[in-house]
Amino acid sequence: MNALVPLLVTLPLIGAAVALVFGRRRRVQVAVSITTLTAVLAIAAVLLVVVDSGQPLAVAVGGWPIPFGIVLYVDRLAALLVVVSSVVLLAVLLFSVGQGAADGDDETPVSIFHPSYLILAAGIFNAFIAGDLFNLYVGFEILLVASYVLITLGGTESRIRAGIVYIVVSLVSSILFLASIAMIYGALGTVNMAQIAERMGELPQHVQLTLHLMLLLAFSIKAAVFPLSFWLPDSYPTAPAPVTAVFAGLLTKVGVYALIRTETQLFPDSNVNVLLLIVALATMIVGVLGAVAQAELKRILSFTLVSHVGYMVFGLAIATPAAIGATIYYMVHHIVVQTTLFLAVGLIERRAGSTSILKLKGLMRAAPVIAVLYFIPAVNLGGLPPFSGFIGKYGLFDAAAQVGTPLMMVLIVAGIVTSLLTLYALMRAWNLGFWREDDAEEPEVEARVEYLGNAPAAGIQTERRVIPRVMTAATAGMVAITVALTVFAGPLYDMCTRIGDALLQPVQLVQLETQSGEVDQ
Repeated sequence: MNALVPLLVTLPLIGAAVALVFGRRRRVQVAVSITTLTAVLAIAAVLLVVVDSGQPLAVAVGGWPIPFGIVLYVDRLAALLVVVSSVVLLAVLLFSVGQGAADGDDETPVSIFHPSYLILAAGIFNAFIAGDLFNLYVGFEILLVASYVLITLGGTESRIRAGIVYIVVSLVSSILFLASIAMIYGALGTVNMAQIAERMGELPQHVQLTLHLMLLLAFSIKAAVFPLSFWLPDSYPTAPAPVTAVFAGLLTKVGVYALIRTETQLFPDSNVNVLLLIVALATMIVGVLGAVAQAELKRILSFTLVSHVGYMVFGLAIATPAAIGATIYYMVHHIVVQTTLFLAVGLIERRAGSTSILKLKGLMRAAPVIAVLYFIPAVNLGGLPPFSGFIGKYGLFDAAAQVGTPLMMVLIVAGIVTSLLTLYALMRAWNLGFWREDDAEEPEVEARVEYLGNAPAAGIQTERRVIPRVMTAATAGMVAITVALTVFAGPLYDMCTRIGDALLQPVQLVQLETQSGEVDQ
């Protein structure tokens, strides 16, 4: 099974090279991209079954011994996230194929899009299975380089401006991460995560705290944790619909994944949990208040994305096995649901020619299928029972209640308020866009939302376009997966609980590192 692990990264890179060679042949590129991601999904599913029933897998690339070689490490968490990411990437790819067939190369130039998309996938997968910090840094850089291309596709003024901000912020984060790696290597003589976990206790407390805060700062920028989330609401909404969907679903979660590894395995005995709780509180409240103040659907979803990252930081700060398990379940839920909502908004934009809730009217009668495709993930993200959003939040709140400190109680109340305000923002868009009649004059409604008139992109209007069946089918498939997260919540939540238990047992990681070293030698 070890031979399958490197294929998670090499297959997308090979696929990107082949897609670039056939840059003028759309069908070949589409076939290569779909085949590559399908193969990665199959391999990741096999690896998930293997590691869930046995020990994690570690592969030393090139046979170099630790700490000199690159180690690829697949445990339950890495395998689960690669499976979920593969599904999301495949669904968004199908959505983009339908958009490209209808619009040509205006939004997603096929010769550029497919190679960049596969390189993005390779970077995401590499980050999830990296066994050392420098390889994690390489994974971040691979996906960021590809994202620089994808976020500026189309070359419009707004996209170039947003892309510049995104690039500058990403470079600052990468510099901080690289500096942290250099400091850790200088202090411990290794960047292998297993060896770092083993040796970290030998350092003085103030040195550990410095290294810890450096990594937290770098990863918090990537995860869009407040107050380092200022760049996201202006960057994501300007990109093409498929790019925005995959960015919203996956890129910030790579940062959250790095935070999970840092908090549970590198610094399990940290004393920054109170700081994380305060940051989580601010991220939830500020993010959702930003969503309520927006009039454009993509910006509403971008702010809710920020606020719901706060739930994941909340779970990390609780720092119990139950809380870590609930955090991972909520992370999987949010990847799928947030991506689905952005795809549904992409359909709304094509059908209505706008994503401003001040301009949307009569979509319930004109597009009932789109209404359903928006409504289900919207109430799921809002946390209504029995959906997966409610299950994940209940798990987090229950874990916090078990700790029972006053600050935990404050976070529970803040989490409930954030959930209600999320539901309000999304259902307000539903009422205005779907229930309001197209030819009706409703001065009372307009007076209630008049304050949104000065919100960014409140009056934006684009042309209406045909919606290919492939785009609708891809979105419907993602909606079905969001429902499956609820139907099969029991087995998935049990797996996430096992992941939480394993992550807080660093002894197993050290044993795996020793076995890997013996094999490498």
